[in-house]
This record gives sequence, C-alpha cells and structure tokens, in this order.
Amino acid sequence: MTWHWLALLGAGIFEVLGVVGFARVSRGQALAGGLLMTLGFGTALGFLALALRGIDLGIAYAVFTGIGTVCGTLLGMLYWGESRHPLRIAFTALIVLGVVGLKMSG
Repeated sequence: MTWHWLALLGAGIFEVLGVVGFARVSRGQALAGGLLMTLGFGTALGFLALALRGIDLGIAYAVFTGIGTVCGTLLGMLYWGESRHPLRIAFTALIVLGVVGLKMSG
C-alpha cells in the first residue's frame, strides 16, 4: 500500500470525525460539534488532496465517500439508534465490496 492510499484512508477517517461533529451540532452541542466538524472536514480534504497525487480522482473520491458512508452508517446504527435492517447491512456490505474492487483495480 502506497502512502497515497494511507492518505486516502486518513481522509476517510477524518471525514467521519466531521460527520460526528455535524451530528453533535444538530443535537445542540454547537461549539464542540462545530470545532470537530471543522477540524474533521478540513483535515479530510487535506488528506484527500495528498491522495490525489497518486490515485485517479474517480477512484479516490469513490473510496473516500465509501469510507464515510460505511463508517457513518455503522456509527448511526451503533450509537444513534438508527435502523439495523438486514437490507441496510447488506447494501452497506456492497459498498465495502465496491471499495475493495476499486482498490484492486487501481
């Protein structure tokens, strides 16, 4: 795995932190949530820019959003009481398969 892929993984993780901050803002924790959101999304975009130095845009963006979607879905189910319907889990698994396929193809 090249450093570009590690940067992309970091971008995805920081995007999730930004989403957690966004959720906190929507639940009335404006200051802490706003700081986490700004730090998370800002850092995510910085890491994404680094990743784009060695990964095609289409693949990088698909993987970036896939990481955010899967992790956001899991956090929602585990911490915020969102639906754990089997179809939701199955389609989330398909996103993971798609991300793995893109990594293998690139």
